[in-house]
Amino acid sequence: MRNLVIALGIVCSATASAQTVQERLPTCLLCHGESGQSQNAGVPSLGAQQPFYVTVQLLMFRERMRVADPMNDMAKGLSDDDLRTFADIIAKLPSPRPPDETPDTARIERARALVAQNHCNVCHTANLTGQDNVPNIADQREDYLIKALRGYKDNSRHGYDATMAEVMQPITDDQILDLAYYIARVK
Repeated sequence: MRNLVIALGIVCSATASAQTVQERLPTCLLCHGESGQSQNAGVPSLGAQQPFYVTVQLLMFRERMRVADPMNDMAKGLSDDDLRTFADIIAKLPSPRPPDETPDTARIERARALVAQNHCNVCHTANLTGQDNVPNIADQREDYLIKALRGYKDNSRHGYDATMAEVMQPITDDQILDLAYYIARVK
């Protein structure tokens, strides 16, 4: 694992000095998936993501308002136009797909109730595909969702406002696991 992190750091640093979005894009897709679906644990799928949301996230990485070393390196030196170009490319990638398995109906129902109770379907929309500055979370990697939801709950992940941190405060870890399970299998 340590060697993978070192290799990614070298690739990201080398790519960060590239001049164009097209020169940086292959490195992005190496981690996040050429088909819009990440095959790497802990790395989100970006396919069909909301362009405005992506632009804001890249801006936050560029300005180190959100810290994840490979992403901070990749966003370094990008212009605002570059951020929008990346966002447009990512939005056109295919949507991620849910796992090919029969879902656990009890977990799905518990999570659906949590989604309704906490109004997740208001900001993220009824099918959880997001809107504007709210991300598409439908069929996202389950491991990534767990990490993100726990991060909002313990305040180690910061959004550009406090909405997610506030929503996550009453949610238990078992509920986080059910929510992530469901969201990863929405479609």
